[in-house]
Amino acid sequence: MEKVAVLGAGSWGTALALVLADNGHEVHLWTHRENLAEEINQTHRNEKYLKDIDLPQSITASHDLGATVENATHVILVVPTKAMREVCGQLKEVLNDKVIITHASKGIEPGSYKRVSEVISEEIPKEKYEDIVVLSGPSHAEEVSLRQPTTVTVSAEELEVAEKVQDLFINRQFRVYTSPDLVGVELGGALKNIIALGAGISDGLGYGDNAKAALITRGLAEIARLGTSKGANPLTFSGLTGIGDLIVTCTSSHSRNWRAGNKLGQGYPLEEVLDQMGMVVEGVRTTKAAFQLAQEQGVEMPITSGIYRILFESADPRDVVDELMTRIRRHEMEDLTNILDEKMND
Repeated sequence: MEKVAVLGAGSWGTALALVLADNGHEVHLWTHRENLAEEINQTHRNEKYLKDIDLPQSITASHDLGATVENATHVILVVPTKAMREVCGQLKEVLNDKVIITHASKGIEPGSYKRVSEVISEEIPKEKYEDIVVLSGPSHAEEVSLRQPTTVTVSAEELEVAEKVQDLFINRQFRVYTSPDLVGVELGGALKNIIALGAGISDGLGYGDNAKAALITRGLAEIARLGTSKGANPLTFSGLTGIGDLIVTCTSSHSRNWRAGNKLGQGYPLEEVLDQMGMVVEGVRTTKAAFQLAQEQGVEMPITSGIYRILFESADPRDVVDELMTRIRRHEMEDLTNILDEKMND
């Protein structure tokens, strides 16, 4: 049994806390909202984020960060990427013992284009943690909390540390694989949210499965292009954190990004959509970061560029789709061929 601190009591943080509690660990769940901590401790529920789910009584919630991480061996960061630097700044002040830090947040920081693990390593001194692990994959919190079969991937610079986190989480319902490609796992999990926005927009416009299948497939090509330009293994994107996460996020009403895109496709303005959601839609912020990063890297990402224009330049979604459908003709496997050629020449 380990003492595990889970920072972030949204739907995903709460679901991961439940998995850890099922595995017999001592779980302390942190939230910045005192009333939410009281609700979880008194009712053993988190109705706003996981409605009608009974939480194990072994989960203890607190809004005191220092008390939450005291004597913990593992810290699981599950806060929105826009809050990551702030939370890590607070965390470094209260960490007294060396821990393994795992993050399960999916995004890229606009401006710096940093992955989440890079943000963490910049904010927390290395002497305070053993390694940083990323946990990603096709995993709706709603289904995890119902203990439905789910598979995810963990990755770290040190395989032995990733295996410790694998052992921490794995059980009969929650299967955990390891990957040596930290960059690919992180970027796959982040960039798929952009394509999920596009899938929702397509559905909101009333287009069918043909259009969505094309969007997912060509979106995967964009993810692979940008990912490999940053050092990822292109094969990573054929796995759970690539095509697996794309499928689940682009086709399910559980997906916040799909739901937000669906509203945009129906003609709702972005600010109104975000107000209605009531939860963070990571794809919006990631779209801006990926669009800027692609320009810096010289990587062609027409779908991402189109979604950027819809989100931030008030472009009409139908006009963007028309432009994508009338692009210059090309060979379908051209992207893959170019990527493989580059890898062979490295």
